[in-house]
Amino acid sequence: MKESQKYAIVDIETTGHSPASGDRMIQIAIVIMQGWEIVKKYSTFINPGKPIPLFIQDLTNITDEDVKDALPFEAYADYIYELLEGAVFVAHNTDFDLNFLQAEFNRAGISKWHGKKIDTVELTKILFPMSLSYKLADLANEFHIELESAHRADDDALATAYLLKHCWEELLTLPLITLEQLHKRSFRLRTDLSQLFFDALVIKRSKALTDEGHVFYRKIAIRKMAPTPKSDGDQLAYPQTTEEKMALLLKGIPNFEERPQQFRMMDSIWQAFNTNAEHVIEASTGIGKTMGYLVPSIYYAKKTNQKIGISTYTSHLLDQLMQNDIPLLEQALGQPVKMALLKGMNHYIDIEKFEKELKTQDVSYDQTFTVLQTLIWLAKTETGDLSELNVSGGGQLLIDKIRKTALPKTTMPLYDFYSRAIQNSRQADIIVTNHAMLLSDLVRNEQIFNSLGGWVIDEAHQFIQAAINQHEKIFSYMNWKYLFGQIGIQEDEQLFYKIRRVAIKKHLLNYQTLDQLEKRYIQMVNAFDTAMTALLRGVKEAQHHQTKQLQKIEVFISELQLGREVLMKVSLTVQQWVDEATELIRKFTSSVEELAPEHEYLIEQWQYIVNEFTIKLSEWDDVFLSQDPDYSCWLELDQRSVPGSIQLYKKPIEVTSTIRKLFDPIREKSGIVWTSGTLTVPSNERFITNQLGINPSIPIEKLHADPSYYDGAEVYIVNDMPDIQAVSQSEYIEEVAHAVTNTVRMTNGRCFVLFTSQDMLRKTVNLIQESELLSDYMIFAQGVTSGSRMRLLKSFQKFNHSVLFGTNSFWEGVDVPGDGLSAVIVVRLPFSSPEEPAFKARANYITQQGRNSFTELALPDAIIRFKQGFGRLIRSSHDKGVFIVLDRRIETKSYGQQFIESLPPISIQKLPLHSMVQSLGNWYNEKR
Repeated sequence: MKESQKYAIVDIETTGHSPASGDRMIQIAIVIMQGWEIVKKYSTFINPGKPIPLFIQDLTNITDEDVKDALPFEAYADYIYELLEGAVFVAHNTDFDLNFLQAEFNRAGISKWHGKKIDTVELTKILFPMSLSYKLADLANEFHIELESAHRADDDALATAYLLKHCWEELLTLPLITLEQLHKRSFRLRTDLSQLFFDALVIKRSKALTDEGHVFYRKIAIRKMAPTPKSDGDQLAYPQTTEEKMALLLKGIPNFEERPQQFRMMDSIWQAFNTNAEHVIEASTGIGKTMGYLVPSIYYAKKTNQKIGISTYTSHLLDQLMQNDIPLLEQALGQPVKMALLKGMNHYIDIEKFEKELKTQDVSYDQTFTVLQTLIWLAKTETGDLSELNVSGGGQLLIDKIRKTALPKTTMPLYDFYSRAIQNSRQADIIVTNHAMLLSDLVRNEQIFNSLGGWVIDEAHQFIQAAINQHEKIFSYMNWKYLFGQIGIQEDEQLFYKIRRVAIKKHLLNYQTLDQLEKRYIQMVNAFDTAMTALLRGVKEAQHHQTKQLQKIEVFISELQLGREVLMKVSLTVQQWVDEATELIRKFTSSVEELAPEHEYLIEQWQYIVNEFTIKLSEWDDVFLSQDPDYSCWLELDQRSVPGSIQLYKKPIEVTSTIRKLFDPIREKSGIVWTSGTLTVPSNERFITNQLGINPSIPIEKLHADPSYYDGAEVYIVNDMPDIQAVSQSEYIEEVAHAVTNTVRMTNGRCFVLFTSQDMLRKTVNLIQESELLSDYMIFAQGVTSGSRMRLLKSFQKFNHSVLFGTNSFWEGVDVPGDGLSAVIVVRLPFSSPEEPAFKARANYITQQGRNSFTELALPDAIIRFKQGFGRLIRSSHDKGVFIVLDRRIETKSYGQQFIESLPPISIQKLPLHSMVQSLGNWYNEKR
């Protein structure tokens, strides 16, 4: 592919995904590019000979009226074929565009098109491994490529052409050594990118440019460590008055609006830091919480030359702080803020491990692809944080293998990103970290956070969950089986077979010793399988006592009749295998003969497996053989996939003592600020702070947005829904489906429907889909539609007529600002299931102490989640939306009023469903 190479960049719009099922093209656009300049554009509507589905009209903005005068595809086929001749076919997802086009050529009686192809999805995923999304519209926005109407073929094709050119220019910026690795491994890719990489390589070699911005670890280019920004040394005077605060923030945020409660928050935190006090602030949505704590934190750090730590729970907030908020304040201050982002060691890449992976032959497309992404990422990343990489599910295995798990033998910030992060943190004004990393300081040999001048704990209510997760132990059947499969016996030709061949060839071990090691392996596998059989037998016996047979089974280990000797046998046989497998490593490493690199790598793989089994053995003993009353331990499995779905969980029942242990030393010398949008509930104000171990004498400062902030919000309580305890589940689901479909149609979509049960969600979605009452809407459902939470959210935002059904994780931490969300429908008040093991264990613990588990745990926990659910709706003063509660208990139960009182002071109407729908329609039309 030379400079004169012809590229045909193609985009099509269709009535659906399957030409075999009768779907047809409605528009095609082709952009011809040569010498990286556009030389021709072609676009036409095509008459599909059938109505265009409403959701396709919604997506593309192409209507039946637009195509009514167009001709069928056959009329354009020859000219389209002619445009493609001699060109490289380029599309943003060639699997769809080219395959659909080939099917249309075949239908028109034209021979199949032959030639090279480039998929810009594949190309951009490799070249921009840190991009959050590879949708064309998102990439166009990221790279400032004009895209006026996404999902219109003419605009999409043109944007794809400019995207291809941008990719070419990006290739030329890569270090030569990275380009060489890229080309070497590119022949296993799905589209013809190798020639493109080679052409860039030739140009790079001809210019003989030095890669000054990089250091090199063998054949890996790594971006140089950025110098620590220098402060101008001037002492900053904290802005005491409203006028001073406004003047400061307007420098960084031109349209900044005064929010008195935000300024009050700044002053409270400034006071806490200066007096080494502890302070708790509940700051509702609309306060501007992040700026509220950043301003005093930065000023205090600059004034005292002491670091301030900021800890959050979600990576989304970490990214927002680093990429958006702190740069704005730097602009306002007129000087840099020395800041460091510090996460747990396993977030970072281990360069030595990755370099060893490069020596092996890629075993799959996913591995090749992820290696290429990682090579380019290393040339760009400033942090080495693996979470920056946007890899496929299949590539995650490689990422997990190259995580850092141990400190380097010597500190080497030049190549080691974890060492870089530690070094940066020592020179920083502000250290940004997450709750898990902060909690890890309890068990870290060299504590990192013991010399800070103050702390802000954001998303404070989540610190409890982070502490639980910190001590969580998980056993997974599939993890054990995966490790067994990696070793294998001689006939399997896996790792043991390869090690055995080398050991015999180099006379390191005799046949008898190797046969004994294989025998130990077989004993270990057999003991494990016997234990799993006993485990399943115990589950079956426990199920006999249940009246309701469920698909997902959760059973406390204490309820299973398990023979201790069977469990001990696993522990014994694993230890025996580990001991003898370790001896094998010693024989190899003590050999006087130097090992070839491929043999070294085999031993490193063997060492990795031995280390993993050592960890697994510790987990096995801890989960199955220890009796700890402070922990709950339970088994989960799905009856559709036994034994593969077996997992065991062990979690602490209470973590207050753990949190106190971490913060008591900090309290003695530094200010601590706890803040969150949801820290209190009406009847149990200290529900969260008590669990955090905060002294009851410390007041909770509540800062709420001005009532006008919620002018666009309305709450409806549907008071004629059936009582779920008085009707069958199927009857209740029918009523829920009826209410949801009416609401969705009245608001034209843009709805969240929040459940507490995955089973009820799935049955409701199935019923709605079977009824076809929402056939014109795109339905996305957690646990039903494939993809992660964020992928579902992005898909939901892509369509105007869409509905998102979610469970627990959608109750909080999800932002859909502006017109993206019209309604949040709460199907049931978000009480935890009384049979959910972790909740049940905590409830039993409270009951055993003679306290009321409902008022002290179940109710406040549900109200916190309810408040978080409402928070999804109004994310700015310009947002408009309705919050609809279908659960009658909010009106009929005495505790229902507490849920209502937890909401901001807004209009609440209690209506039967038909009246609610009518009122909703009036409200929606007024607000549009």
